[in-house]
Parts: sequence; C-alpha cells; structure tokens
Amino acid sequence: MIQPTFIQNEVLEAEKRIRKHIRETPLEFSPFLSKQVNCGVYLKCENIQVTGSFKFRGAVNYFLSLTEPEKQKGLVTSSTGNHGAAFAYLLNKFGGSGTIYVPETAAPSKVEALRSLGIKIVFHGDDCVETELYARQEAEKRGQFYIAPYNHLKIIGGQGTVAVELLKQIDKMDAVFVPVGGGGLISGVAGYLKSQNRDIRIIGCQPENSHVMKASVEAGRIVEMASKPTLSDGTAGGIEPGSITVDICREYVDDFVLLTEKEIEDAILLVLQKHYMLIEGAAALSVAALLKMKKAHQNKTVVLILSGKKIGIEAIQHIVCKGD
Repeated sequence: MIQPTFIQNEVLEAEKRIRKHIRETPLEFSPFLSKQVNCGVYLKCENIQVTGSFKFRGAVNYFLSLTEPEKQKGLVTSSTGNHGAAFAYLLNKFGGSGTIYVPETAAPSKVEALRSLGIKIVFHGDDCVETELYARQEAEKRGQFYIAPYNHLKIIGGQGTVAVELLKQIDKMDAVFVPVGGGGLISGVAGYLKSQNRDIRIIGCQPENSHVMKASVEAGRIVEMASKPTLSDGTAGGIEPGSITVDICREYVDDFVLLTEKEIEDAILLVLQKHYMLIEGAAALSVAALLKMKKAHQNKTVVLILSGKKIGIEAIQHIVCKGD
C-alpha cells in the first residue's frame, strides 16, 4: 500500500518543480448549486488550466523531472486528447521531438487540436489501454522515454498540486468530487488530502458507460470491460495492467458515483447557463454526481473539480438544442 505521506512528498516535490509553469486555478463559489443542494458548493476550475485541463500539471512535472539525455532520445506518450495536448505544448515550449499514440476512437475535436500543435500522431487500437501498451512497447523498442498519462508517481504528484491549492483557497472541505478515468487526478488529490485530513471524503465520478476504475476497485483487480460511447471521453476506456492508481483508489477514495449520459449532458448545460463556462463531459461528472447525491451532502461544504474544457462544437450544439 502506498502511504498518503509518500504521495504527500511526491506532491510537494511537484509543487516546487512546476509552480511557475502552471496556473493556480480559481475556486469559484456556485450560488445556484449551493441553493439546489442546500450546501456550500465550490468549483475548482481546472478547465482554465494551461492547455485547458488538469493534465498539464502531471505532464509538466514528469517532463521537468527527466534528464536532458532522456529528453534528447525522443519522447513518446499515449492520449485521448488532454494529456497529449499538454505533452505537445511542453515539446513546443522547451524543445524536443515526440510522438503521441492515439486510439482510433479518440474524439475528432481533440485529435484536431493535437494536429494544430504540430505533433506527430499515430493511431492504434480501439481502447486507450490498448494504445498505452502499444506506445510503451514502441518506446522501449526505439530506446525512447515513455511519459505515462496516469500510471506514474510523477504524474500523480503533479495532479496532486490541485489539492495543495485547495487547502490554500478554502478553510473547510467536507467532500471533493473528482472525475476518474485512469485515476491519476484522484490518486494525487485523495492521497494528498488524506495526508492532511482523513475526514475529507473523496468521491470518484464516472460515466455508467465506462467505469473500469469502480469495477476494478470492487473486484480487487484490474477488470477488462468494454466501454460504451460516452460524452465523458476523457475518462473512458480501460486501465493499464499493474497501474498503481487502482490500489490508491481502493485505499483513499471513499465512494464512487456513476452517471448516465443524460445526467452528464444536463450538467454541461447547467454550468454553461449558470456559470457561463464551457466544460467537457469528464468535467461535468463532478457536477452531475453532486446533484445525484444531494441528500447526503446537505449542510456540507463540497468542492467539484471541473477537469477540462475540450468539447466538440457538435456536442455543444446537440446539448443546447435539447435543452431549449
């Protein structure tokens, strides 16, 4: 078992390494949601982080921890979009060459965003875990360095800097709702917050159509299961065999909530209407989860992590038209 103090140390090292490169994203009070749920609701706006997602925190921490010889060999990663965007941004800013392996099922809007950054893209596989394994193998064959999207302590440490900011921005938190895919974000946030206060509840949020982490935590092993299409494409797909995030989630995540596609759509529209902010499907999970669990959180203070903003215009048009 990875102790929370070990994660705490990784997060604090990341905080020193990356602070000047990242944004301290705002924690915005939500009058509408607070009234709806009868509690204090705050939105952690990672949708305005550099490259539009929390993923930049982990990627820059991993990248800056590499030696120059490691970087010069060429870098490889795998991504459905947000981690890849962070990876490409870093190569453009600091120099170097790299390749992103992307599943065939990646959202076209996110792939187009990657292409605009001038990064080499290789498509492989129908599920992100298949893509991750292939990218690792290709990196090893070529003697290149693989920057994992979630399954590494440097990634977890970087994502955990979200929690460092939260503890500066708010005096009390009863619960934090966190979107979950491979588990890098929730591992960093849960590990760090539990090292400071075991009473803060950590709620993992996943779509019903793709909830491998919840199933794996319940089974005590990484479960292979087919994912159905979901608006929360940033959290969709399988988990790499042996990923350290599963044990961390089993130990420090207090509960998981599954959301329907309708609940995700409604949450995207709510944030757009009430906060005038664009969020992607993965970010909407935390909002939808609180609304689903509102009876359990009355008179509490809760934080909802809005993990990213990259959503295709077609999806937005569909959701807005349905909401009219």
